[in-house]
Amino acid sequence: MDKVRIGIIGVGGMGSHHAGYLSKGEVRGAELTAVCDVDKSKLGRWDGVRDFADSRELTRSGLVDAVLIATPHYDHTTIGIDAFEQGLHVLTEKPISVHKADCERLIAAHKASDGRVFSAMFQMRTSNLYKKVKKLIDSGEIGEISRVAWIVTDWFRTEAYYASGGWRASWSGEGGGVLLNQCPHNLDLMQWFFGMPSKVRAYCKFGAKHDIEVEDEVTAYLEYSNGATGVFITTTGEAPGTNRLEVAGDRGKLVVEGSTIKFYRNEMLASEFRATSKQSFAKPEVWSIDIPFGSGGGKHIEITQNFVNAILNGDDLIAPAEEGIKSVELANCMLYSAWTDATVSLPLDSAAYEAALKERIASSRYVKKVQDIGEQDMNASFK
Repeated sequence: MDKVRIGIIGVGGMGSHHAGYLSKGEVRGAELTAVCDVDKSKLGRWDGVRDFADSRELTRSGLVDAVLIATPHYDHTTIGIDAFEQGLHVLTEKPISVHKADCERLIAAHKASDGRVFSAMFQMRTSNLYKKVKKLIDSGEIGEISRVAWIVTDWFRTEAYYASGGWRASWSGEGGGVLLNQCPHNLDLMQWFFGMPSKVRAYCKFGAKHDIEVEDEVTAYLEYSNGATGVFITTTGEAPGTNRLEVAGDRGKLVVEGSTIKFYRNEMLASEFRATSKQSFAKPEVWSIDIPFGSGGGKHIEITQNFVNAILNGDDLIAPAEEGIKSVELANCMLYSAWTDATVSLPLDSAAYEAALKERIASSRYVKKVQDIGEQDMNASFK
């Protein structure tokens, strides 16, 4: 194979964005050959590309070697499983599934697929900023981590955004709110940087700032096996928002905010200074360092190019989709903690969570108000 024929399933906002760069030949070794959407008004926009209204017809058409799934969240699982069963490679938008049990089903289908490539659209992993943070943590430069805090409240969304699709912001259509739609990126980075916590206690507000039934405000407390603690705060209802990550370690503190990385480095390890100083109110001397990282990265096309390279050349994946279960599990734990008003220990019981979610869907009395807001510039949502 010298070219990967790609079909996009779901060509709403995100899917049409992917179709844009693929149809222009901006991904080396790839060709957009088919698109699919249940809304036929979204089809017929790309010359020389076959249109489908049923994903199963596309996956059986013989026109594609791989699919990029950009549908509402629940369909990621069923379409992904079907694609693997048809011998296709799969790149899925985040989250890979709505809940951990569906992640497990999708991953099992991949394992049975005889080596098909399975990637997830976690494009923030390609950002030079976050790659530098990852390198600093993994190198031990910060020392043993004792505390992390991420305030990510710049995911502001309007009522028009939630009204733009019948599937948005309901338990039956999306399976969650800010944690399942905007924050899979941040939760993926959290586990990529720090690993998975051992316990989660979260407080969620449902429809606090919008006419929705799912969470739009979250404050979560995390505990890690080495004794480190973390706080994760997010909302789609706050303006102006903040995006600030603090990582405190024995060697100092890393602060990531805006387009800067600052490292406040202790001249002596904090643990050593605490144990040896003879002064009651002394503190270690600190160097304030601006960490260079270069601009660029963080684009969807980089994940798609890597996906194609993995199929053609065997390149390592930047975002293996099997790792996507971790961000889903974190989101599920936060919701389950809020629903049960209790601390949740990891690993999460996936069957118990699935049952709780289904119960929430069955008991919902929420009536979604949908309005046509026309074509929107998806670039405004990318960070």
